[in-house]
Amino acid sequence: MTGVSEIRAKDAASDSELLQGVYAELRRIAAAKLAREMPGQTLQATALVHEAWLRLGGEQQPAWDSQSHFIAAAAEAMRRILVENARKKLSQKRRGEFERVELHESAFAGPSTTEDEKLIQVNEALEAFAAEDPEKAEVVKLRFFVGLTHEEIAALLEVNEKTVRRHWEVAKVRLFEKLSASE
Repeated sequence: MTGVSEIRAKDAASDSELLQGVYAELRRIAAAKLAREMPGQTLQATALVHEAWLRLGGEQQPAWDSQSHFIAAAAEAMRRILVENARKKLSQKRRGEFERVELHESAFAGPSTTEDEKLIQVNEALEAFAAEDPEKAEVVKLRFFVGLTHEEIAALLEVNEKTVRRHWEVAKVRLFEKLSASE
């Protein structure tokens, strides 16, 4: 007969194995996302995962319905962290601290949008789109901000891969329209 302490030990061991697996997956997602960022990104994959972990409750994690539920919540947390980081960098950039720069003809080509500004614009368009169509917006979050493949998104959302591809195509058009309207 198995005692209570043995059951608790088995539960703790399985929780530890699950945590290691989930952590490895989050680290892979964060590394993939940050690899697509512009050089000079101040966040590292480990820091992004740790910050997301803390925002999700740290050691006092809520009862997640499934690993997919946890990954989706972590993806949302990572998206918010990246957007906050971009906003913070832009606000620091606008504070002052003058720097001498050479004037080139390219300066007359009009204002250029930095990667941080683009990230914030996409996030704002995505938030507006999420109010209209949350399912398609979730596909965008997982694809754009987390870097998951269509196949991974389909497994995570428990839908057909063709559905994910269709949602992605429609969402890209709608977000392009929203981004064009905001310019």
